[in-house]
Amino acid sequence: MEHLAGKRNLWFTISGLLLVPCFISLLVWGLNFGIDFTGGSAWEVQYDRHVNTEDMTRVLTETGRPEVTVQQVGDSGLHRYLIRLRELAEGSEEKANLTNALETLGTLDDDAEALETVGASVGRSIRDRSVLAVAAASVGVLLYIAYAFRGTQNPILYGVCAIVAMLHDALFVLGVFSILGHFFGVEIDALFITALLTVIGFSVHDTIVVFDRIRENLKLNPDDSFEEIVNHSVGQTLVRSVNTSITVVITLLALLLFGGSTTREFVLALLIGTIAGTYSSIFNASQLLVAWQYGEIQGWFRKFTRFGRRPVHGPSINEA
Repeated sequence: MEHLAGKRNLWFTISGLLLVPCFISLLVWGLNFGIDFTGGSAWEVQYDRHVNTEDMTRVLTETGRPEVTVQQVGDSGLHRYLIRLRELAEGSEEKANLTNALETLGTLDDDAEALETVGASVGRSIRDRSVLAVAAASVGVLLYIAYAFRGTQNPILYGVCAIVAMLHDALFVLGVFSILGHFFGVEIDALFITALLTVIGFSVHDTIVVFDRIRENLKLNPDDSFEEIVNHSVGQTLVRSVNTSITVVITLLALLLFGGSTTREFVLALLIGTIAGTYSSIFNASQLLVAWQYGEIQGWFRKFTRFGRRPVHGPSINEA
């Protein structure tokens, strides 16, 4: 523990190695947006017996709906299925044809049917507002932490480090879901944005606990080096942070394994974000404070800005 801050380059490297595939996936594949963002219909039907989702996908695809996805929802004994597809109008001839195709696999309960449609323009509006919500949360966190730590030497720095750790967690969650969306068809819906904002809140909360202990130890031990104070502060909060996260992870694992399929992506996003948030608050946010205090970040920035520049030579002796 005494060398935790001294190994900050290792922690930064681990975060970089985790974020690189996430960043590449987001650039190359992007996110697999659901109908909440792209527009479309969510059609919930109920059979009188169990029906294979692959058979349902097949019969719907044969009607000219290649984009359809089917999943079982709720209690398995109820035989309810959620069908996601392009916009489908209630009472249309196309819906009647799809219903006839589904009834070749079993009897449908008309009273248990539910159809919800989201237009493309509404989907774009939800997506834009989601981005705005994340941006507003980031600005709010920065301003609040800068105010809360106004008694420190550089209060803005605490806010910036918390924002960097928060964006680390958000980017990691987005990257993992980008990979899952490409290989396993996992979709991003409006509930995912709720999970992402929850992850941001958890990340900032955990980071503030560590920062607050650093602020207290700066007053109690003014003669110690900043690296020693950060080491001591992280050691004081480590057990608390890990224990809190473990209890949350256990609860989320139970929900993921035994909860309904309709909330599976929501719970998965919370689970990934909780683990990432615990890591970033301990190994990233506080270590960024140390790296800035000792001028390491400024040095990295200067090297980065000079990278690729052609050297400028002065006039030769003959020219002079």
